[in-house]
Formats: sequence, C-alpha cells, structure tokens
Amino acid sequence: MYQTFVRIGKKFFSEETIFKVGFNISPMYRRSTGRLTEVSKGLLKVKIRIPISYKNRNYVGTIYGGSLYSATDPIYMVQLINILGNDYVVWDKSAEIKYKRPAKKVAFAIFEFTNQEIENIKERVSKEKEIDLIKNINITGPNDEVYCELSKVIYIADKKYFKEKRKAKKLPK
Repeated sequence: MYQTFVRIGKKFFSEETIFKVGFNISPMYRRSTGRLTEVSKGLLKVKIRIPISYKNRNYVGTIYGGSLYSATDPIYMVQLINILGNDYVVWDKSAEIKYKRPAKKVAFAIFEFTNQEIENIKERVSKEKEIDLIKNINITGPNDEVYCELSKVIYIADKKYFKEKRKAKKLPK
C-alpha cells in the first residue's frame, strides 16, 4: 500500500515531501507520537521531533521509552530503501536502546547518511552480496542532553542474490 502511494505521489510531489507527509500521516507512525520535521533533498538527512503529551507520558510524567524507540524504529530502513533503490533488499535486523536520562521535554533525533557512506554501502554489497550496517544515533532534548542512545543493525543485500539465497533455502516437497 505505501509503495503504491509513493509511486503515484512521485508524479505530483518531490520525494522529500512524499517521505515526510507519508510518515506523518501513516497510522502506524502517528501512534509513535513522533513527527518528521525535516527531510533533505535525496533523503540523506531526516529530523524527527517527539513531543511530550498525554499520548506518550508515562506513570512518572516523562516520555514513555517505547514511544522514543517506536518514533525512531522505521526511519533508517525506509530511508535506505528509498536511497538505494530497487536493486537492494533492506531490513531492520536488530536494535539496542540505552536510556540515559528521563525525557522530561520534547525529544529530537537526526538520521543522516553521507554520499560517501551510500557509495561505501553499494561497494560493499557489490563485493559481499549482503552486509550488516550498524548505525548509532542519540535521541536528545532541546539542550542536546542525551535521553537515550540507539544502535540499529540494518541488513542490506543485492536483490538478485537475496532471491537466489531464499530459493536455495526452500526444502524440496
């Protein structure tokens, strides 16, 4: 459904606008309470904002940790799917979050790739066929205080290789 929306939307809007609006109106992302506030040309940089509200305030009055995580969870994967294009398979493989201090105010996160990083990913995948990419990000407050540190492992593979690998793993009937 989302890919169809993107394909049709690209006829009328920029990729950045579709990415931002698509996330912000998506029911699955809206429930996280996070909102994309900025998406750069080429999708290399995405900024999110997680306000504190009755929807995500926990028992002690701070932002619920699950809300902090869920607002960050899909960004890197969907960002890479769109940057790399149809010749690659991209999946979130694992994540680790370390809470450092309670989020008593609005939270922010910046998801960023450089052009060099994207070229390195493509080069590694062309040689190795599949890789695990580790990305680290901080979720911070208004004064750059770190609320939590997040580490994501993202699986990236050559699409042809991935399909052949899946076929090979199927057992005969």
